[in-house]
Amino acid sequence: MNKLFKYFELDSEKEELQTVIKSIENGVEFRGTNLWILIFAIFVASFGLNVNSAAVIIGAMLISPLMGPIMGIGFGIGINDISLLRKSLANYFIAGGVALATSTFFFFLSPLNEAHSEILARTSPTIYDVLIALFGGFAGIVATSSKQKGNVIPGVAIATALMPPLCTAGYGLATLQWEYFFGAFYLFIINSVFIALATFIIVRLFHFPYKHLLNRKTDIMAQRIAWLVALITLLPSIYFGYDMVRQNRFIKNANHFITEETHLPNDYLLNKKIDAKARKITLVYGGNVIKPEVIKQMQSKMIKYDLDSISLEVKQGFAYLSEFGHDKENEQQKEFTRALVAKDEQINILTEQLNSAKRQDSISTQIFAEIKSQYPEVKNAIVQYAQILGDSSGNHKIALIWLHVSGKISMRERLKLENWLSVRLNEVNIKLIIE
Repeated sequence: MNKLFKYFELDSEKEELQTVIKSIENGVEFRGTNLWILIFAIFVASFGLNVNSAAVIIGAMLISPLMGPIMGIGFGIGINDISLLRKSLANYFIAGGVALATSTFFFFLSPLNEAHSEILARTSPTIYDVLIALFGGFAGIVATSSKQKGNVIPGVAIATALMPPLCTAGYGLATLQWEYFFGAFYLFIINSVFIALATFIIVRLFHFPYKHLLNRKTDIMAQRIAWLVALITLLPSIYFGYDMVRQNRFIKNANHFITEETHLPNDYLLNKKIDAKARKITLVYGGNVIKPEVIKQMQSKMIKYDLDSISLEVKQGFAYLSEFGHDKENEQQKEFTRALVAKDEQINILTEQLNSAKRQDSISTQIFAEIKSQYPEVKNAIVQYAQILGDSSGNHKIALIWLHVSGKISMRERLKLENWLSVRLNEVNIKLIIE
């Protein structure tokens, strides 16, 4: 067992304190080279978000030096280095302000103002963002504190995604879409808080020397300030984590409830909206009018899914449009019509597939009967259209006919049968297998 534990020991690989501090301080400073690199990285990330390119965004995250001051905050608190903490906080606000101003400027001038998937992905933080930031922070500070650094820091920069949320927040400011700004900035704060928290935890676990000031009163005051900052950092992280776990549990339960309990005969569920913050589920149906007792029965089943305190709203057909003003009526009507058309198209596709399968079964039965009348020795048959995979000739589909016979069929009769099948099925490509 002791041999097993030795594989996880880090003491022998721990870097010297002064080397770690120097490495952290170099990453904290945002002036000259680092500041220009940050600005260029913001432009690259903004271009990536603008054209919806994940590869460009990843490249920008590799360039960005934003991890430095965040790790500096956690490290400064962990070793009670007040000067490092002040420097890290100041540079964190400078870097964040410059990054936000740069991205806002870019999107203000950009002719492309549509929100693509890469932008929308940075506006709704989840519990996974918290965990990624926490464990990414663990990896970052362990690598920084170790002699075996490898290529961990670039990987952490990509995983924790500090750049894209700031760029998305700039997009929200430039286009005056506040839900994008607050959602993205919220994600940036979450990532920052949990990276700093992870750094603080690892620093204390590694037992880095705690700095004491010469004046005892000043030293005590400095310790109190450091712990106060740590507490201020920790409390929001606890709240963010709890709130995200609660919202994710609610969304999971709501989806389970909708899947199991909201299917109604002669009605189509056209749209669903799960609002985790408002604790509300909205369902839009098309079809027959849903009676109030049916809705009450649906609501009574919510308790099984831990949704007894959740508001359930059921909207039926075009009737729900009356709740909106006349200026929004056309927009909502179009949305409803699009959902209804999409459902109809899906039904038509499935119906056509079913009819095609039925036609194929009918043709197969008829062909077998006709073959049987000519060749009584045929006992079983399979008639099926098939597609040749990997065929480069351009003829990808054939009619495959397999016959099980009790006796033998001569080559002359076989050719005759193949010609008959080709005419009968109106198919040039015939593959006849006789066993």
